Amino acid sequence: MINGFVVIDKPAGITSHDVVSRVRRILGTRKVGHTGTLDPFATGVLPVAVNDGTKVIPFLDEGCKCYEALMRLGVTTDTLDMTGTILSESDPSCITREQLLACLCDFTGPLCQIPPMYSAIKQNGQPLYKLARQGLEVERQARDVEILSIELLSFDLPHAAIRVVCSRGTYIRTLADDIGRQLGCGSALQELRRTASGPFRIEDALTLMELEAAAEAGRVESVILSPLQSIAHLIEIPLTSTGAEGLRFGRAPTWDATLQKTPVVCTEEAVVRLTFEGNLAAVARLVPGRADDAVIALKRVFL
Repeated sequence: MINGFVVIDKPAGITSHDVVSRVRRILGTRKVGHTGTLDPFATGVLPVAVNDGTKVIPFLDEGCKCYEALMRLGVTTDTLDMTGTILSESDPSCITREQLLACLCDFTGPLCQIPPMYSAIKQNGQPLYKLARQGLEVERQARDVEILSIELLSFDLPHAAIRVVCSRGTYIRTLADDIGRQLGCGSALQELRRTASGPFRIEDALTLMELEAAAEAGRVESVILSPLQSIAHLIEIPLTSTGAEGLRFGRAPTWDATLQKTPVVCTEEAVVRLTFEGNLAAVARLVPGRADDAVIALKRVFL
């Protein structure tokens, strides 16, 4: 059985759910899900979990994401991108490269963002985009996000391309709209491409056609990132055969059932990977014990 993640280079014009449906058909399995939804007009990295990969999703480190965005200055829309209805237009020819660079500096660091109405965030059980399609606008709670860096890639009015490295939960459409507001000319996203999401990179991504070709050639396993690899940010603790066997009965291993030379000492809880013969066996917590040694507590068993 195929287990893990396949990184899809999502094309424009389809939803993230559409990608999941295509992967289900290509791989012939129902247990498929994605992380980090991309808007239909956006392209790039969409991590798709397959079978046991879906169980690993809560433990992924996707805190840092990278996008390349093309902004169109001098226009605002209801969706904050060029797929929406134009609300206003102005002449951005007075904006200089230096002005834009200074503006981008103001948006680097911790920010408070108000999510767009056209988003999947739910309010009272209703997705905001459904309310927006009814012509309704409701008050949204601001979110704390962080822009780690913004790089100006090109400046050719009315367009400006930027590369953004940001925290999870950042809306690049909102960022583009806020930049346009500060410049005084308005701005909307014309193109958006995600090039990284945590450990998943565009260099490792496949188009849906490439995944289909790999499946037909019987080499899907060569393009799958294993559950163990996908959470490589966690400390690895290898188990003995006795420790692995105990997991099958729901027993958390003691330190003598691991291959650690010495027990791990910790002053606060930490999440770790338990492995057996190079495969992910479980995800566990290290809990500070009464003595110096931590106690291993199971979170999710994969054997």
